[in-house]
Amino acid sequence: MTLTPGIPVVKLEPREFPVNKGGLCAKGFTAADLLDHRDRLLAPLVRKEPGDRTSPLREATWDEALTLITNAIQKSQETYGRDSVGAFGGGGLTNEKAYALGKFVRVALRSASIDYNGRFCMSSAATAANRALGVDRGLPFPLEDVAEAQTVLLVGANPADAMPPSMQYLDAGRANGAKHIVIDPRRTATANGAHLHLQPLPGTDLALANGMLHIAIREGYVDEDYVRERTTGFDAVKAATNAYWPGAVERMTGVPETKMRETVRLLATNGPAMILTARGAEQHSNGTDTAQAWLNLALALGLVGKPYSGYGTITGQGNGQGGREHGQKADQLPGYRKLDDPAARAHVAAVWGIDPDELPKPGVSAYEMLDRLGTEGGVRVLMVLASNIAVSAPHSNRVLDRLRALDFLVVSDIFRSETAELADVVLPTAQWAEEEGTMTNLEGRVLRRKRALPPPPDVKTDLEMLTELAERLGRGKYFSADPRTVFDELRRASEGGIADYSGITYERIEAEDGVFWPCPAEDHPGTPRLFADGFPTADGRARFIKTLHRDPAEMPDKHFPYVLTTGRNMQQYQSGNQTRRVKALAVALPEPRAEIHPDLARRHGIADGDLVELRSRRGVAVLRARLSDGIRPDTVFAPFHWPGANALTNPALDPHSRMPAFKACAVAISPHQEGTD
Repeated sequence: MTLTPGIPVVKLEPREFPVNKGGLCAKGFTAADLLDHRDRLLAPLVRKEPGDRTSPLREATWDEALTLITNAIQKSQETYGRDSVGAFGGGGLTNEKAYALGKFVRVALRSASIDYNGRFCMSSAATAANRALGVDRGLPFPLEDVAEAQTVLLVGANPADAMPPSMQYLDAGRANGAKHIVIDPRRTATANGAHLHLQPLPGTDLALANGMLHIAIREGYVDEDYVRERTTGFDAVKAATNAYWPGAVERMTGVPETKMRETVRLLATNGPAMILTARGAEQHSNGTDTAQAWLNLALALGLVGKPYSGYGTITGQGNGQGGREHGQKADQLPGYRKLDDPAARAHVAAVWGIDPDELPKPGVSAYEMLDRLGTEGGVRVLMVLASNIAVSAPHSNRVLDRLRALDFLVVSDIFRSETAELADVVLPTAQWAEEEGTMTNLEGRVLRRKRALPPPPDVKTDLEMLTELAERLGRGKYFSADPRTVFDELRRASEGGIADYSGITYERIEAEDGVFWPCPAEDHPGTPRLFADGFPTADGRARFIKTLHRDPAEMPDKHFPYVLTTGRNMQQYQSGNQTRRVKALAVALPEPRAEIHPDLARRHGIADGDLVELRSRRGVAVLRARLSDGIRPDTVFAPFHWPGANALTNPALDPHSRMPAFKACAVAISPHQEGTD
């Protein structure tokens, strides 16, 4: 990165932070390359011909851009009602910005129309944890506890590629004799280091979990005292698992019965033990029940709340935890409060200085909102912050059509993403090193992100943008652009909620290297470990909930005979809007590759490095083939960091979390014929 004259140089003193201990992944140690990247947005952009998205984008002043946005909002709400204007947020926003965005939609727009890309990431595990344990915190214990567990079961998780700094804890555990088990249809870098690797057909993880619980019950591994004293609902779950005989589950999943039995034996006898799930288990149309099934197994074995044991889920975005706690979700208020709870509405309204009746009712979830863009009763004017939904949403061809149908689209971003290319107004925003704020990691540890340098002269933070826009809408008195002021208000709004930040201050975060929520008072130590003495449920007990396997929303057939599953590569991140611009990362992985078993490739005359065409009922994607005997012969893997993969995926939604089915859809495969694009 080049030095800019007139901007002070910030000297960073190296030290080991207690979570990553100084370790960064490739994406982290190249992030500074983006600060002065030639593609950086440095001024607002508007259409040369207003209302014509085929006309080019041109630079504009902030006054012109905000005037266009204000006029579009007011016209739409006058014509179609308040809910016709909405926002789509992101799990990369700081806690302050996520909080301010939720408040902006409810107070400045007075609209119900808001959701965010975390709905596509953490929602199933969050829903399962809330209903079973009374609280959703990715890990209810510090990450360092993973190193002390003697058995760790990773379900649909590949931290070696997706979260490399966390691998030091898994590596330390193995060095001390720990046994790790990975459940994944691919032999990933994480699976390569595991004691056992189980390769189920995508979409059958729930059946596998129920089969393991059946084994635990039959072979006497259930912790009867724990179940009796600390849980409720076990009898119904026990009865339901009678149908999941290991032989039948082997036929459903493809996982040998011997490996199922060995997994259960290790979890039950080689303790302390943990079960950790991630997107591979959760991004399904039954993802909530799948996460619940693994929770049922953890509870039956008496793992949850014991030292160095339990259940957790591995967060996927930079602020994936904090981003889902403070109001970006359609049904949520700050502190993990529910928008339809009268007491929650009264508390937050009092903090905001409005009447509770002014707050809208809950809106619809992310994909449901996107699917209705530009339609009668749907959102007509959309603001998008920290998200590239043109690439990251399922059934992306449909989403692109709906984005084009909008009356007005506003995108706030660092670069001209695929979504920004469709916008009427594009707003440049500050990057991570250019703004103050807090983020909450997967452990529930609230961290402070300090500004290292100012943003470029004509770039604003999202807090500044939202505050100025609220002022133009006549609601400016409710908003502040100062991160500390916003955080102090967030603390009051979260007070008494599940995610209680009221005792957390910037000074404490700095002094203590982060503070774990819930932290209800400034003299409270924070809560690194949950559930030791009970669960935050009405009766203090964890809840078993019966789950039954059902087939994925879309099964292979003669026309689409294979299963596509999507996921991450080490070198890229999310939609790739940032990481695809980093030279070192682009050189390491310049294009998406479809991982295919050699037997499947031979069947279709495909060689390593060939272009292949993947087709689903929704679209076509062309990727280069990477042959690997580490994937099931009936399964194809594709990364979602480039446009293409999500043209294929199925938007079928989980009934509880409204998570789309990213991880299993039916596809056909063939060699790509040049010139047929």
